[in-house]
Amino acid sequence: MNSAMRSRIALLSAGGTGGHLFPAEALGRELMARGWDVHLATDTRASHFLSGFENIPVHEIQSATPSVASPLKAVRAVLSLARGTGSALRLVQRLKPSVFVGFGGYPTTPPGVAAALLKVPIVLHEANATPGRANRFLARFAAAGARSLPGPAFAGRAEDCETGNPVREAVLLARKPFAAPGQADPFKLLVFGGSQGAQVFSQLLPEAMALLDDTLRSRMALTLQVRDEDRAACEAKFQALNMRVDLAPFFPDLPERIADAHLVVARSGASSVSELAVLGRPSLLVPYPYALDHDQAANAAVLAAAGGAEVVAQHLLTPQQLATRLAALAANPQQLESMATAAVAIGRPDATVKLADLVVRIAKP
Repeated sequence: MNSAMRSRIALLSAGGTGGHLFPAEALGRELMARGWDVHLATDTRASHFLSGFENIPVHEIQSATPSVASPLKAVRAVLSLARGTGSALRLVQRLKPSVFVGFGGYPTTPPGVAAALLKVPIVLHEANATPGRANRFLARFAAAGARSLPGPAFAGRAEDCETGNPVREAVLLARKPFAAPGQADPFKLLVFGGSQGAQVFSQLLPEAMALLDDTLRSRMALTLQVRDEDRAACEAKFQALNMRVDLAPFFPDLPERIADAHLVVARSGASSVSELAVLGRPSLLVPYPYALDHDQAANAAVLAAAGGAEVVAQHLLTPQQLATRLAALAANPQQLESMATAAVAIGRPDATVKLADLVVRIAKP
């Protein structure tokens, strides 16, 4: 096949979390539908989130998070990043991509540097309200920056636009109107938090449920993410309350469960906030308190300012506080309807198409 007939190649790179990989998956599928070949560069942590990357070659690139707390760890991180950059240079030389798209996370740094050194146009996507450190570093080499939320994340780039945060096709397929429950109907409560929230929520929820009045507790149809090591103890607590709860460490059908929920209690990672908005579901958000850049607090603030969510700091969230908030929201279906309407109003179901349009425009012919 000669070069004129060769499909253009996009090299995507994302950190090993769902918040980074889900937007990359969505963009990859859109570019493939447009006739592009797509490759993904990431690290070993990504294995749990790669089910959506069928027919997309995945290249593992060594990376590390620099540490200022330990000089030894800092040296090891620099060496790891150097080795990863060497591997990424060989990958980019072999693939000859028309464009590199980084979605944040330290695993994007080696291939991003390789792309810059080999003069491959770079597009960066920032899912959070505040830009992450890897994107801030790579921004100096980027031809364009795409933001999910308002803010000057990529000020000064040749192209700087707000595309929204691409969501998985499963999210788009799960969309349906919100209907608040009647006072005698089951109240569908979904609680999830990933590795940085599941333990906190599995500790709080049984105690909060015990504080609800019998009538409301009997209405609760609870789905709760728990870690494997906490599952047995958590299940026993709910059995003591005579509650049937759907417990699991991971829900592969999470978009459908969000769409079925009357209220979601969750962390406020970028993907969670974007999916709640696209699906239009009211939420109580508990930002992860130890994030270096407080990105989850900023994400939650955007949805709360629109009226689609309530936000509570983790150190303030006692079982009594949680029970009080759940009871108040369950007793006010009009408020739930209003929150759902406000959330969906800021959803960006067209984000994938907008980002793909930008990538195609920036890419080499």
